[in-house]
Amino acid sequence: MKTKNNIQLDPLKTSSYDYSLPKELIATHPVSPADCAKLLVFNRADNSITHTTFKNLLDFLPEDLSIFLNDTKVIKARIFGKKQSGGKVELLFNKPLFMDRYLVMTKGRVKKGTEIFFENDLKAIVIELNEDGSRIVNFFQNEKKLDFISLIEILNEIGHLPLPPYMNREDEEQDNQNYQTLFAKNYGAVAAPTASLHFTKELLEKIKNKFEVNYLTLHVGAGTFKPVDAENIIEHPMHSEHFEIGIDAKKSLDNSKKTLAVGTTVTRTIEYYARTNKIQGECDLFLNPSNKPIKVDCLLTNFHLPKSTLIMLIASFVGLEKTLEIYEEAIKDKYRFYSYGDGMLII
Repeated sequence: MKTKNNIQLDPLKTSSYDYSLPKELIATHPVSPADCAKLLVFNRADNSITHTTFKNLLDFLPEDLSIFLNDTKVIKARIFGKKQSGGKVELLFNKPLFMDRYLVMTKGRVKKGTEIFFENDLKAIVIELNEDGSRIVNFFQNEKKLDFISLIEILNEIGHLPLPPYMNREDEEQDNQNYQTLFAKNYGAVAAPTASLHFTKELLEKIKNKFEVNYLTLHVGAGTFKPVDAENIIEHPMHSEHFEIGIDAKKSLDNSKKTLAVGTTVTRTIEYYARTNKIQGECDLFLNPSNKPIKVDCLLTNFHLPKSTLIMLIASFVGLEKTLEIYEEAIKDKYRFYSYGDGMLII
């Protein structure tokens, strides 16, 4: 087994997925226009790396490709409120559960029964505290319990886009456009499917003219940013996210010769379908070198956090050693990392 910095690399060990990233390479704003972002193309046929930009994406896509995109839409899921005592609470909406109950994260001390008051007469009551730090709440407006659609309308009025913590800044007006994909349609995500943020209208049009393009939905949850704490990656409790695959996308998946997943969310949705034949539900699939893709042929994605399930997903396509090699190359060439950063295409 190879070593890196005298540490033995083991695809099942979380520590093997660590790497050092200079802070200046963490993108806090996107490049403009979006398709001017850098693109690293890794060709598995000959192990070659090509440096280009998203504008040239079509030059590298194989023929007979069916392309799949995630049409989830990011909610303004971050809201600020107060308890009756006056204590401040920050709440991050995560996802709806059954019977108008909602999974959230909170900053600020709360206990079961705590009432939190927000703008627009919105109130949350904590009904359960989970061991992982999440909370289950009911939301009310003027004492009326809120369903998901009503809640989303209020959150989008009073809330803030939940930019990832590593951006280390508050959301700005421009993020309302930059942190949504061109084809965002179905509200439910607390993070954008970031590989799709690189598409301009012109680039998307060119792709649609040449390839079959389909949309599916996976609502990205806060768990996507959760680091892997277990020493052995297999012991990591994978988060689940709601997904739906429509009739057209299902038909295309069943008949496609080759598939390109735009983003890790699309990859996990397609691979979950390939294993279960389910077209909606909760996806908790963890792709890694011991659980490789069986349906997705090509992947377009951004660069991901060290020791995250997402970098492990990349390793499921190209192996651990090659993943670290590609990331080193991207750092050397000063690629911008994470949500607003540059990307890579695996073919």
